[in-house]
Amino acid sequence: MNISGIVFFLAIVVGTLMITYYAAKRTTSTNDFYAAGNRLSGLQNGLAISGDYMSAASFLGIAGSIAVYGFDGFFYSIGFLASYVIVQYIIAEPLHNLGRYTMADAVAVRFGEKRLRGCIAVNNMMITIFYMIAQLVGAGWLVHLLFGLETSLAIVLVGGLMTVYVTFGGMLATSWVQIVKSILLVSSTFIVSLIVLARFEWDLLGLFESMKRATPLQERFLMAGNMFDHPLDMLSFNMALVLGTAGLPHIIARFYTVRDPRTVRASVRTATFTIGVFYAMTIFLGFGAAAFVDWSILSERVELAAPLLASELGGEFLMAFVSAVAFATILAVISGLVLTASSAFAHDVYSSIFRSGRATEAQQMRVAKLSAIVVGAASIVLALGAQTLNVAFLVSFAFAVAASANLPVLLFTLFWRRFNTQGAISSITAGLSSSLLLMAVGPNVMDPMAGWIRAEAVFPLKHPGIVSIPIGFAGGIVGTLLSRRRGSSGHFEHMQAIAHVAPGENRNRELG
Repeated sequence: MNISGIVFFLAIVVGTLMITYYAAKRTTSTNDFYAAGNRLSGLQNGLAISGDYMSAASFLGIAGSIAVYGFDGFFYSIGFLASYVIVQYIIAEPLHNLGRYTMADAVAVRFGEKRLRGCIAVNNMMITIFYMIAQLVGAGWLVHLLFGLETSLAIVLVGGLMTVYVTFGGMLATSWVQIVKSILLVSSTFIVSLIVLARFEWDLLGLFESMKRATPLQERFLMAGNMFDHPLDMLSFNMALVLGTAGLPHIIARFYTVRDPRTVRASVRTATFTIGVFYAMTIFLGFGAAAFVDWSILSERVELAAPLLASELGGEFLMAFVSAVAFATILAVISGLVLTASSAFAHDVYSSIFRSGRATEAQQMRVAKLSAIVVGAASIVLALGAQTLNVAFLVSFAFAVAASANLPVLLFTLFWRRFNTQGAISSITAGLSSSLLLMAVGPNVMDPMAGWIRAEAVFPLKHPGIVSIPIGFAGGIVGTLLSRRRGSSGHFEHMQAIAHVAPGENRNRELG
């Protein structure tokens, strides 16, 4: 423990609590709580999207993966960035035009059945909880290794902070925490990258050449095949990353925090640029860690590659700053996840299903805040139970579920005239259940030596996307073709007219 670390961490906590206090005074309605009153600009929302998307897995995990596995580790960066092509050109603007607060709102413009909204809400809550467990466990280990606090206490502290942000400040507080985090993350990564390049006398080619001698991988460091046991596993992993982003509920929720389609496009452009710059710099973090951090330490603490590199380059001060940024990263991402899960319950389940859209503003706000507390508490309990387990795969698993269960429904709803309610439910059910089943019988869970289930894996791949994603799409197609009920294809023309309205036109959002 060092004084610089304490000062930086306290600054992060105090600063984010001040943001929450300011936001709480402006959060007076459900629109404020769920969508920041649609007041964010394109620049602000783009930075918030970046902050929501660039998780601790990005900052800590990618740097460590590149340092230990070389080229294979960079697949994370490629996948995370490439996924925004689908977001920008296919779903961002239509979803903004169709929805108010959640993905289910957009689908309900075409299909108004409560059971479909319930399926979407349950699926999205599962995605966010899986994602959240990994983030909370990572936060616990980060604080434990840096400050000596018990992991359980660290998880409770981080979980408590995120619950306070969401409960009192809603989307406005969450957005500004993410904006600040995004700026800090890109700035700290830029500083460390410059120091790494300076150590190599600004010789970029020399940096790459040195990697052939820096690790036990030698020349294989710059080749594929070091992290994935099978080429199909690599393909499956990248399919989940590239396709999953468009189905992540906490990313979709950010499309509703701005006022018009033009601002949505500006948001996604800003986010894509920011994310692209950041992931390009992860090369220098990974290469720097491979070159300057002791390999025996690095291979055991992959998730601490960035702080360990900062310690080697700038001593305790730089390490404290980078660690505080990593802490802010975790807080920002978890806050967005808590808000998304609570919105799915309060808006989609309570208000739209139980109360059929007739809940008062006061009732919706009360349930929204109560659900944020419940989601936060449940996530803390689950993370406490999982803290001794390897949960890193849960992040990629969340992407696989989003690509398998959410993306088919979104694409078929927007572009397939014959698609119907039964097809949507079949798609979600098939995508979610196949992802869960393949994970349960795969190497991440089943392993004779270190698995949750001590037995040989039935499914050979660590990442289920290559099988579960086609199953999700097939479920939607088969469910639609086997269902002949008249009128079940919903209001396709009406939905199309709203989804593709020109920027600046008035539109009437009729939600089911």
